[in-house]
Formats: sequence, C-alpha cells, structure tokens
Amino acid sequence: MNRPKKIRKPFLCTSVIVLTMMASTHSFAQTLQVMSFNIRYDNPQDGENRWDNRKKNLASMLRFYEVDLCGMQEALIHQIRDLKAALPEYEYIGKGRDDGREAGEFSPIFYRKDRIRVLESGTFWLSPSPDTPSRGWDAMLPRVVTWAKIKTIKGNKTAYVFNTHYDHMGEIARRESSNLLLRKIAEMAGKSRVVVTGDFNAIPSQDPIRILLDTSNPGHLTDTESLTRQEHFGPYSTFNGFEAMEQEGRHIDYIFLKNFKKMQVLRHGTLSNTWSGRFASDHHAVLAELSLK
Repeated sequence: MNRPKKIRKPFLCTSVIVLTMMASTHSFAQTLQVMSFNIRYDNPQDGENRWDNRKKNLASMLRFYEVDLCGMQEALIHQIRDLKAALPEYEYIGKGRDDGREAGEFSPIFYRKDRIRVLESGTFWLSPSPDTPSRGWDAMLPRVVTWAKIKTIKGNKTAYVFNTHYDHMGEIARRESSNLLLRKIAEMAGKSRVVVTGDFNAIPSQDPIRILLDTSNPGHLTDTESLTRQEHFGPYSTFNGFEAMEQEGRHIDYIFLKNFKKMQVLRHGTLSNTWSGRFASDHHAVLAELSLK
C-alpha cells in the first residue's frame, strides 16, 4: 500500500528571522546627522587661512559626513553663496544680523533638500527687542537666533531647530541670551522635539551654559555629549584658532536637545579634520547623529 508523501513545511532559521527584522527596523529608522559649525567670517587678514583657501574643504566636510542639518555661525552672505554653489543639494534659511536682510553675519541653518522640508522659519534677536534688529544688554554686536520647524521627508518626523551665536564680550548679554532662548523655545516648540546648535562663547562651568542645562527649570536643555550611546569622538575643546588641535578650556560649541526622550543620540564628535595641516575654520565642527523616535 502506497502511503501519501508527507509535505515538508519550509524551515526558517531563527537567525534569518532576526536578521530580517533587524534589516526592516533599520530601514525604517529615522536618523539625522546634525552639525554645529562656526565657519569663521571672511577676514582678509587671515592670510593662508583666508576664506578662499578653505571654503572648498569646509564644504566637503558637510558632504563627507552626510550632514542633514548644519547650524553655522559667522557666515557672511557671499560665504553662504559660495557654499550654496559648492553644495547644490543644500538650501539655507537665515538673515543678516545687522538689518534683518543681508547685512552683517548670519547664523544660517543649512539643510539637505532631499531629506528635510522646512514648514516654518524665522529669526529673532538676542535682546530685549527680539523682533527687530538690535543689540542686547552689554553685547558688543547684534546677535540672532535662526529657527525652523522641520519635517523629515522620510518618516514624517517633526522637530524645531534653533541656531545661534552668543556675544563674545558681554557677560550680561550671554546670561540673558540663555534666559531668552529658553523662553522662546518653550513658547514656540512646546513639547515638540527641539535641537539647538550654536557657538555660545561659554564653557560648561559658566553661567550661560549652566542656565541652559539647569534641571530645576522644566524647560532646560540637555547636551548631546552627555546622551551619546557611543563614546565621544575627537578633541574636547572646539576652538582651535587655526593653530592647535586642542586648546584647553575652549569648549564653546554645542548641540543641545529638549524633549530628548523622543530622540536618541547615537554618536557625538568634535571633528578636527585638516588639509596639509590647515583647518577648515578656527573652530572645530561638532557632529551628533540623532535617531528620531
């Protein structure tokens, strides 16, 4: 008597299933490469470090590190145009601090057009009159914050981004700038994801940073360096003065988060790239890789 043949059921190795799940999870992960970079204004007295000798290298850093968002400081309008020409895949938002148009330094936000959509944007001044071009408190110069509400094209994740450059002389101005920045973020962003980039001209132990990170304030920020899952990479100080990779006590550039439970910091680094011993700026770029939940 011929018995019917048993039909073998397909066998899936557990490891194959796990790998498939991991690949699926990875494919839907929404990550952002965020950079803060003081690019050094175009000063003709910089000699070999003048803008024309370093603009190509600086632009190449954004492309090599696949930066999605870059908060820059000290950018003049012709420098912005140079970067736009070198990086056609990027767009920017921002206004000149002197007149709210193109005069003076910008604190622009550059972003990848194929990954980021800007929903809203604007500029306010670090002063008691934030809605008009103005110099605040004891500051030597006008200072601005450029902001944007963004949405990722892949994943439809929204966040607010703020980018700034605090005054280098006014101690009162730096303290009050931190208080104003926290108020503005609370008013504008609420419980949304918030990313803050900037040159704050203050080290972690000084008041401007302590105010921003004060956990007794419900609206406080958190330094991405303290949240990174992978150990910090590169120098600690972020200012090099075109002279040395590591200058002690010059940690003044940061990437902060608010409502960070909606995000993860996968990596954090200070980038000290050189070309024949020359830096792209007198500051190192700071980079954080974020995963948006």
